[in-house]
Amino acid sequence: MKIGYVNLVGRPNTGKSTLLNSIMGEHLAIVSDKVGTTRNIIDGVYNDKDSQIVFVDTPGIHKPVTLLDKMLNKKSFNASINTTVTLFLVDGSKGIGKGDKYILDKLDKESTVFLVINKIDNMDKENIIKEIDKAKDLFPFKEIVPISASKKRNIDELIKTIKKYLPEGDKFYEDDTYTNISSRFLASEVLREKLLNLTNKEVPYTITCYTEEFKETNNLIRIKVDVIVDRKNLKKIIIGKNGTLIKEAGTEAREDLEKIFGKKIYLESFVKVLDNWRDEKKIIEDLNLDE
Repeated sequence: MKIGYVNLVGRPNTGKSTLLNSIMGEHLAIVSDKVGTTRNIIDGVYNDKDSQIVFVDTPGIHKPVTLLDKMLNKKSFNASINTTVTLFLVDGSKGIGKGDKYILDKLDKESTVFLVINKIDNMDKENIIKEIDKAKDLFPFKEIVPISASKKRNIDELIKTIKKYLPEGDKFYEDDTYTNISSRFLASEVLREKLLNLTNKEVPYTITCYTEEFKETNNLIRIKVDVIVDRKNLKKIIIGKNGTLIKEAGTEAREDLEKIFGKKIYLESFVKVLDNWRDEKKIIEDLNLDE
């Protein structure tokens, strides 16, 4: 049995969470076009007839500005310590830039690192080859694999290639385990995803969500989620005129959660202002964003 931990690293919006979801066939990690969407380490446990691979989705690495940024970068780099393979994702349609090179400088050149060129659905064959030629001398990559995570192109080939580098061993988890995240965390993240995708660029990634209550019975789950922002004007935007935006986000989140849990969901959300929460260690700890 081939086993191992595979870490997904890269700049924000390179498609790490989309890749995890595509591999797992489950909506484990939320996806949006906002920087800082992924904030926690999310494990997806992939099983097939001859392997168990734990794919580890990490926050996007970028130049830190706030205390939260520094914590997220630390999470991502620390996640690489015990991994067998590291997948370094880049947006092939944009090419390798300064932000990508910043991350490469911090990766261990002696470790097993694959370059995964994502979003090739936006590239022709000639441009894919050009990007491979540019990248191959930047770092001693063990493999270079072009994929489209959103279109699920070449995902099987990526997994096949990963298996070549995995040791033999016993499974880490039972076959029915597919993630490390809790139901409470998943509920808050699904709502945050809907809010990020419904708001425009004037709302940065200062939104966070925290599940205050998660009560499950045989046929119903009651969930209360606090939506945290750092300015009063953002609270107005999140709520929307006559509460329309928060209501729409709640409806979309409830529909997704009912599919995930297979039960009727009663979801309440409350928008709260915590000034400068991204620079307050105590608040970050209370929201479980430091774990």
